[in-house]
Amino acid sequence: MSVVIVNPSSASGGTGEAWPQIASDLRSQFGSFQVLFTTHRGDAATLASEAARKGAKLIIACGGDGTISEVANGILSSGKDAELGILPSGTGGDFRRTLEIPSRARDAARVLRTGRSVRIDVGRVSYTEQNGADATRYFVGVASCGMSTKVIERVKADEVSFASALLKTAMRNAPVRLVVQLDDSHERHLVVSNLCIANARYFGGGMKIAPDAKLTDGKLDVISIGDLSATKIFTSAPRIYTGSHLSMPEVSHALARKITVRTADRATEVPLEVDGELPGRLPATFQIIPEALRVRTCA
Repeated sequence: MSVVIVNPSSASGGTGEAWPQIASDLRSQFGSFQVLFTTHRGDAATLASEAARKGAKLIIACGGDGTISEVANGILSSGKDAELGILPSGTGGDFRRTLEIPSRARDAARVLRTGRSVRIDVGRVSYTEQNGADATRYFVGVASCGMSTKVIERVKADEVSFASALLKTAMRNAPVRLVVQLDDSHERHLVVSNLCIANARYFGGGMKIAPDAKLTDGKLDVISIGDLSATKIFTSAPRIYTGSHLSMPEVSHALARKITVRTADRATEVPLEVDGELPGRLPATFQIIPEALRVRTCA
């Protein structure tokens, strides 16, 4: 049994409007399926977990990166070995870029029918919710803190592109002071514009933030972008989109299985971004879970 979990609110409601055509493309290229629609944030995870427990073998996320992440979380929390499928219909499309899944529904549906199943790593992050409670969730793409969280707040509030929000945010951005530990190494004090913990290569609507990231290497890529001026951010943005920023002196790159991040000033709250959502704040601990999830990708 294959189940499609559709987030009609993704792409600013565009997924709901386009669903009849998407469904037609899916039937013609893939075959029969059961469809479930989400009604609120977090619903996709619940629906995916229930579907996996009821025996669904392939659970397809129809929406953006947030929907894909929720469905992945539902599968992983179910304890079942259901496979994740992707039918892109969101704003960012960052995770499907790493998997090289086409953006058009008809082409993505063909991948669902003819593609192969691969086991990929996932990240697991323990963090603090806004109410102060401890929480844990999985991520398939990228988690970050710093300027990216302010950009995402602006994207969600103003419904503008990530690139537009980045330029507006850079004008008023202030660096954050963090204490970071990679595996069992000594803690390091960093002043950063942004810190990314990446399982996949892309975030922010096409930024190739971790160009060397691999979904099957058992490591997380840690990308630290130092304290950049607004002018430097503007001039460096094209390099981040193409993945050539790692050679910049203000950028550092490392690999680790476990990363702990906290604020240098305990009185300062630093929000956390996970797969394009803002679930809480630092302190946070990130760990790689090797080969934890099966995903349908190109043959």
